[in-house]
Formats: sequence, C-alpha cells, structure tokens
Amino acid sequence: EPRGRRRRSAETRRHLGRIPLPAPLTWLLLGAALAIAGAGTWLRLVRIDALGFNSDEAVYAGQAAAIAGVPKLDAIFPVFRAHPLLFQLAVSVLYSHFGVSDLTPRLLAVGFGLATVLVGYAIGSRLYGRPAGLATSLFLAVMPYLVVVNRQALLDGPMTLFAAIALYCLVRYGSEGRPIWLYATGGALGLTFLSKETGLLMIPAASAFLALAYSIRVRLRDLGVSLLLFVLIALPYPLSLMLAGGSGTGKNFLVWQLFRPSNHVWTFYFTVVPAAISLPIVVAAAGGVAAALGRGWRWRETLLACWVAVPFLFFQLWPVKGYEYLLPISVPVAVLAAAFVTDRRLWAAVTGRLRLGLRLPVVHAILVVAVAATAGVACWSQVNAQSATTFLAGTGGVPGGREAGRWMLAHTPVGSEALSIGPSMANILEFYGERQLLGLSVSPNPLHRNPAYTPVVNADVLLRTGQVQYVVWDAYSAS
Repeated sequence: EPRGRRRRSAETRRHLGRIPLPAPLTWLLLGAALAIAGAGTWLRLVRIDALGFNSDEAVYAGQAAAIAGVPKLDAIFPVFRAHPLLFQLAVSVLYSHFGVSDLTPRLLAVGFGLATVLVGYAIGSRLYGRPAGLATSLFLAVMPYLVVVNRQALLDGPMTLFAAIALYCLVRYGSEGRPIWLYATGGALGLTFLSKETGLLMIPAASAFLALAYSIRVRLRDLGVSLLLFVLIALPYPLSLMLAGGSGTGKNFLVWQLFRPSNHVWTFYFTVVPAAISLPIVVAAAGGVAAALGRGWRWRETLLACWVAVPFLFFQLWPVKGYEYLLPISVPVAVLAAAFVTDRRLWAAVTGRLRLGLRLPVVHAILVVAVAATAGVACWSQVNAQSATTFLAGTGGVPGGREAGRWMLAHTPVGSEALSIGPSMANILEFYGERQLLGLSVSPNPLHRNPAYTPVVNADVLLRTGQVQYVVWDAYSAS
C-alpha cells in the first residue's frame, strides 16, 4: 500500500488509542488481562520444582555458579562452553545474592516467559487490534510449547522474548516508517544472539521481510545503523572468548555440530511441534494465512510468515534437531491464530450466512475460549504429568538425577570421581553432587563429541588404576 496511506492509518490508530474507553469495557479488558496473567503464571509455576534439572539446565546453572565464583562448582563447570552467556550471567547475579539452587534459574526463565506473553499482546494489538492482542497473549499464556520450555532453565525462553521484541520493533517500523524502530530492531536482535547463538537466524528473517515487503522502503543508512547496533551489542561474547583464551571453544563446537549425525528423523518437527503448540492454534494460524490471502496479502502477513519460515526451514534442513529449537515461531503463530478468530469481516459473513443470531463479540469470545481451553488442557496434562514411559530432551527435568546427586554429595568422599554412561547424567550429578564425572559414551574422536566434554579413551584403565571410584547406571542414558 502507498506510504502516505500507511502514515495516515498509523496516525488514525494513534488518535483512536487516545480515546478513553467506556468504563465497563475498561474493567472488562482489565479483568481479561488479569485472568490471562494468572493462567500463564499458574501453568508456569505449578509443580515447577517436582523434578530436578535435565542435562542442559545443569550446564547453564553450573556456568552461572562458575561466573559467581561458587566454591567446588567453579572448578567443575567452565564458564565458556558452547553458547553465549546472557542468561547465565543473570542467574549468576541471583546466585551471588540468594545462593545456589535449581529453583532460582527456573523462576527467572518463568519471568522471561511471562514477558513474552506481554510482548505478544503488543504485537497482536498493533497488527490486528486490541481483541487480537488479548487473544494472542491468551494463546501464548496457555500454549504447551512455550509453557513447557519456560518452566526450564534453558536459553530458548530468553531468546524467544528478545526475538519477539525485535518482531514488535519491525511491526512499529512497518506501520510508522520511523528509523528509530529499525535501529531498535538491530539492538533487540543483538540481545537475541546473546541469549543463544541460533538467534542469528532472525537476521535473515528480518532481511527477508524487508526485501519482500515492497511497500516498505528502507534507506541503506538506516539499515547500516541497525546492523552496527546489532554488532555492538553482540560483540561482548566473541570478545570475552578471545580475551579469556577460549576462542577455540566456539570454533570446535561449530565443527562438532557440522559433523554430528542426525539425532531425529526428518519428520520430527512435523509430528512434534504442531502438537506441542496445540493443534487448534496451528489450525487457526493456517486459517489466518488463508484469510489474509482472501482479503489481500499485506506487509504484516509477510513479516509473520518470514518470522516462521526462516527458522523452520533452517532447522528442517539441519540434521540436528531439538524440541525447543523452533520456540521463536510460537509468537507469530499465536498472532496469526488470534487474527483469524477475531477477524470481524470473516465471522460476520459466516454468522450471517448460517443465521446464528449471535453478536459478533460473542462469536469471537466463543472461538477464543474454545481454542485456548483446548491448548490449556493439553498444557495442564504435560505440566502435571506424574510419570512418563518416554522422555524427550528439552521437555522437562530428569527423574532421579537430583536425588542421586544429593546422595553422592552426602555419601561419597570429596574429590572422588565417577563414570556414567553418558554426559547427560554426568552434568546433572556434577551440579547436585559436586563431584567430577566422565561420560563413557564421549568419543576420543573430536568430530564425534562435544568439545566441552573429556573423552574416555580407555575405561578399563580408569577402573583398574582407581582413577574412578564409582560407576553410575541410569535408565535414561541406557535407553
């Protein structure tokens, strides 16, 4: 659409935003916001401490303890491993003031998740109006995918928050055309990278949007300033690696990732992620795409589509797949779903043709509640699960790990070492037990192991010479 028309529509929206709402509607919106916040908080906190850390959580918490200088743990967990340190640094500050625990980093992750819900409201309301904003925040509050990851001390939750902030800044730039929002996008993308290095994928997503949205003109100078802000914010991580003498860590990790064999079948994301997001939300998002094609595709749909397509295509082609890798797409998917269930023109035509005799706000409310309730029930079944016969990495804590680690701390001599089946359980026991562990499955071949792990060249020699005094068997690694 012409640039002048976009400016006028943006001015109209700002003018309407200053019009005070009627008192009953104001209280209704406030009540809805409180209900959404309460549901999202409750689902993220209920039984959050039922299980101890999984392997990745133990590593990030151990890094935070090393940054904070916690005795014993700082000798076990190196500060620099594979990922940037924004989340670990924040946890280290909390550890310095409140002591080491497995609950503290999880509560911080919950805070990042609730902030993502709030940003989702801002994106939805900016693109499709207040009802869509409330629906977006509700879907994100109860979405099983986002909730499950937000309950863990993982890097993907903070990365998703900053990716959502970058998306919001691009929404403001698309609707207003002010360069300051493009600059803010670069800064938010820098924080996205500092949360996790895969946040770099959002740069090609933003670039694809700016290239495909022909109605939005970008000056090279503004684009250069945005990239410069990204570099300045992202620079502390590579600089700290070089100054600490750990520059080879990132390079070795990249080489290992390039040569890793596939860990899941190619259909993994098609079968796991839609169910994790909730099928009604996915179907509603597909309906949002179809409705946009019917009424005329605009820059806002291009932005949301790029934010979903780029990460999905990359990780689909990448041999290594993980449950939480696609978490940044949860926000644009929720926005598209909210746009569909609150589409006034579409549902006015449907109710008129079917002669339902219902007012449009009632129809919207029924649709939103139905989609959110289905997602909420699925979410509750996951967070309240008492036991499971299978375990997927990234979906929660590991049963028995915390208890075994605390037993080792209480009943084994200081300085003793143990041999576990793999590094996953070793990480958990090292955090809780404060003992060194080696993983039997860590290969001597550098191409076949994570460079952060010590290889086991000859397990028999370790046992015969008494270098390890304990052997740990666990069903998770054995399977």
